[in-house]
Amino acid sequence: MPTFSYVARTRSGKRQRGTASADNRQMLTQTLQKQGLTLERIEERPAGFLGTLIGKERPVKVKSSEVMIFTRQLSTIVNAGLPLLQGLDILAEQTEDIKFAKVIREIGQAVEAGETFSEALKRYPRVFPDLYVSMVRAGEASGDLDGVLVQLAEYMEAMAELRRRIRAAMTYPVVAFGMIVLIAVGLIVWVVPQFEQIFAGFGQELPVPTQILITVSNVLRSWQAFLALGIAAACVLAFRIYAETPVGRYNVDVAKLRLPIFGKLLRKVAISRFARTLSTLTRSGVPILGALEIAERTSGNEVFARAVRAAGEGVRNGETLAAPLARSEEFPSMVTRMIGVGEKTGALETMLSKISEFYDSEVKAAVDGLTSMIEPILIMLMGIVVGSIVVALFMPILQLSTLV
Repeated sequence: MPTFSYVARTRSGKRQRGTASADNRQMLTQTLQKQGLTLERIEERPAGFLGTLIGKERPVKVKSSEVMIFTRQLSTIVNAGLPLLQGLDILAEQTEDIKFAKVIREIGQAVEAGETFSEALKRYPRVFPDLYVSMVRAGEASGDLDGVLVQLAEYMEAMAELRRRIRAAMTYPVVAFGMIVLIAVGLIVWVVPQFEQIFAGFGQELPVPTQILITVSNVLRSWQAFLALGIAAACVLAFRIYAETPVGRYNVDVAKLRLPIFGKLLRKVAISRFARTLSTLTRSGVPILGALEIAERTSGNEVFARAVRAAGEGVRNGETLAAPLARSEEFPSMVTRMIGVGEKTGALETMLSKISEFYDSEVKAAVDGLTSMIEPILIMLMGIVVGSIVVALFMPILQLSTLV
């Protein structure tokens, strides 16, 4: 009997890792679901002592862009009337990523052996997440696999565009601030000592700003700088460990949403992601409870994940979706009211799609405004830092010339 390692979440949202033996993946999945666990990842471990020691080989990782292109091309092939197996063979041959080509071939072999396409995809959770597998399963059940694949491709393209905008908003200030720090450290470590030797021959007390600058330079060039770096690295490591815990992840996400400028942007991104994910899943035929569970796992923010989890519990108890979302106070009233109207009129997926489109445009406008605002601020900051160092260095020279 093969042994599997798995990662799952309890009903409270806590992540749980473990190993178990079962006849196959389906049997283990059913057993864990009976225990109230929701699977995130499951992998078969090699048999024998070596397998126990090192576990399964490293999971396959494929770029999301490769999966997106594969989905778009497969939808075109299936829509053209070609059999699924033939389409998988074609894509395996033309895919440049060798590892991904191997995955596609193995999926084709599993389908040829009698498995459904969704079951074959489920073997590779690092490549095809729950959302992907659930939508494909719904497409197989409804006989509209090509339509679901088109929806998946559009969803992945929209999410990729959203990620690109967020990276554009975050990358520029981080890189610019890093350059400011490097320039300041370079001046303090290499330029200030040269001036210190000159100042030593003046025979007079240096101005306070110059003394502070020289003290900072001496500290950065001593063993104390390495001690400070070690402490900083330890603090970063401790923070990352804390952020991996359920409580830490929640508190960090709360802090992110309260940031002065970026908090509103991250909130809009989370709402857009939730609305687009839920809209795509419900349109493809995934049941609302299953769609909410997937939306919870793909929310990207623990604050919104808890709100969606509470909404799922409310729907399971007979409530509408809008009511528990409104109680959470994480979603604006416009969003909850539009969802409520969509539920009453039977057009929930349409309303969710409109919400995601609205917040996508809000994110784009926020990113453009943020970029245009941050650029002059960073330029001003660089001028202040470099200017302060230069003024502190030349103050003794100006003071000496005044005395003369």
